[in-house]
Amino acid sequence: MARGRAPGYDTQREQILARAAELFAQQGYTATSMNQVAQACGVSKPSLYHYVRDKYQLLVEIAEGHVTLLKRLASEDSQPVQPSYSPADPQSKLRQLISTFLGAYADSRAAHRVLTEDVKFLEPADRDRVLGVQREVVEAFAEAIAVARPELRGSDLQKPLTMLLFGMMNWMFTWLQPGGRLTHALMAPVVADLFLGGLEAVRAAGSVPLRPVAKLPARLPTKRRA
Repeated sequence: MARGRAPGYDTQREQILARAAELFAQQGYTATSMNQVAQACGVSKPSLYHYVRDKYQLLVEIAEGHVTLLKRLASEDSQPVQPSYSPADPQSKLRQLISTFLGAYADSRAAHRVLTEDVKFLEPADRDRVLGVQREVVEAFAEAIAVARPELRGSDLQKPLTMLLFGMMNWMFTWLQPGGRLTHALMAPVVADLFLGGLEAVRAAGSVPLRPVAKLPARLPTKRRA
């Protein structure tokens, strides 16, 4: 007869994943040892192996758990409706996504950094699975961008614009300090305004420029000597 799990097993396991994510984010996956994880969790190393097989399993579960959360947040059915959300406003969906994701990044700062920086250490099958979910998240944002600017749907710019937006959001942890005056919540409308303001100025690839660009002279004029 199989022995059941001890009370509090799942809670302890979640705490181990959280502490491991913090260590990976602070010093990198390769520089972190299971001894350090055990010490951070306040358990012995033998006890740690009761919850996880090895350090690699920690990496897989942290990365996959975070990207799965992001996928769930990107789906329409699971998103909390922001007070400013209006189905009649074509930009509202994208604003809501930006706000929701930056909130998730703030709540899962360590796991987000692991997903951003340590996916390269995953074995091919695991990496492909995680990146496959990431692509679904990107598609959700690309669709929201197309709703905001329908003429960009299917254009060569739709995907690059989506990645530019993720570039603004995903690397915020490199400069936004925890406990500072600026927070992810305060920055969310700034990111939305900056991106959507720029999006209004973007023309679809292959369209006529908004105004002609003046040609530069072949050479700069030289000043005549007196």
